[in-house]
Amino acid sequence: MNPDLDALQPYPFEKLAKLMRSVAPPTDRSFISLTIGEPQHAPPARVLEILHRHQADFARYPAIAGLPELRQAIADWATRRFDLTGLDPAAQVLPVNGTREAIFAFAQAALDRSRPARVAMPNPFYQIYEGATLLAGGKPLYLDCTAEQDFRMDLDSVTPSTWRDVQLVFVCSPGNPSGAVTPMEDFKRLIELADEFDFIVASDECYSELYLDEAAPPPGLLQACAALSRHDYRRCLVFHSLSKRSNLPGLRSGFVAGDERLIAPFKRYRTYHGCAMSLPLQHASISAWQDEAHVKANRDAYREKFAAVGEILAPVMDFPRPRASFYLWPAVPGGDDEAFAQKLCAEENVAVLPGAYMGRANAQGINPGAGRVRLALVAELEATIEAARRIRRFIDR
Repeated sequence: MNPDLDALQPYPFEKLAKLMRSVAPPTDRSFISLTIGEPQHAPPARVLEILHRHQADFARYPAIAGLPELRQAIADWATRRFDLTGLDPAAQVLPVNGTREAIFAFAQAALDRSRPARVAMPNPFYQIYEGATLLAGGKPLYLDCTAEQDFRMDLDSVTPSTWRDVQLVFVCSPGNPSGAVTPMEDFKRLIELADEFDFIVASDECYSELYLDEAAPPPGLLQACAALSRHDYRRCLVFHSLSKRSNLPGLRSGFVAGDERLIAPFKRYRTYHGCAMSLPLQHASISAWQDEAHVKANRDAYREKFAAVGEILAPVMDFPRPRASFYLWPAVPGGDDEAFAQKLCAEENVAVLPGAYMGRANAQGINPGAGRVRLALVAELEATIEAARRIRRFIDR
């Protein structure tokens, strides 16, 4: 077997399961999980109808490049959403089976093992960035995202000598777990650094449509390119998904878009990878990308939950006011996130994810995720409010 497999750390939920083995939660109240970022809102009915209508297409092989109609729908949506002057659906768009699969696969296709291959990523982070890097023969470069940095990567902390070894930078905006939004200035700075040191910027924007201020949608990497009149999107790729935007995590539908000089070889890689999206899923995806009404309703539902939970927890927990995503990232009283999560489940039957499980210790031995927990506000409103009340009761005791 590939020896690099031994470098992979247990997934956060493996660590959580081990932590909870000895916990005997109370039986007089239902279990509520705030751990996994799996949307629980209803998917759009129209999309499911189209999926059913095209079920006979499961009998046909799909093309790696996807249907031209799907690529056009994606290009039209991205152009509208991010104020682009245009996105070539044939050369600058590639449908994929969700962002997780595409992010992992892209690292395998992009890294050059014949020279140093550092991959910069936020810390804490979505663990796929790290696993993809290790299995592609690269070395992670963790950039701490602390409260002092507004939970954004400190690009100025990286020396020129280190940047010279960087081949790929992962950005996550809006961020998981903090909900922090990368400003246009940071995207532009990354583009400048990419030009100077010849690396690729890969922006994971799967939470981009879950923003709380309807008048302030988060900017994206391609939007920064367009603002710089960089319409070839050189060295830049974005990853988007219908999982969070449209409550369709099981559809496994997303796209990669940007520099056609990166899209073309990635498409060639995927030809051998054998991961084309099935035709019924493609037809359903077209409908999802063409409709904004259900996305607006989705944001309204999350906005209501954030307001309710914030009112309950703000007096007893310190957390950044999220601009987007569906996570809260509070500091825990006492600072021990594992003990907090374990005791909360034991006393209130509510599960949360210790922040340390999403981060790695820096050179000073400090894990920037430690001392916080991630709360995924994905359940229906009533259950989410009940979970917040139990957390408040637990802290008050």
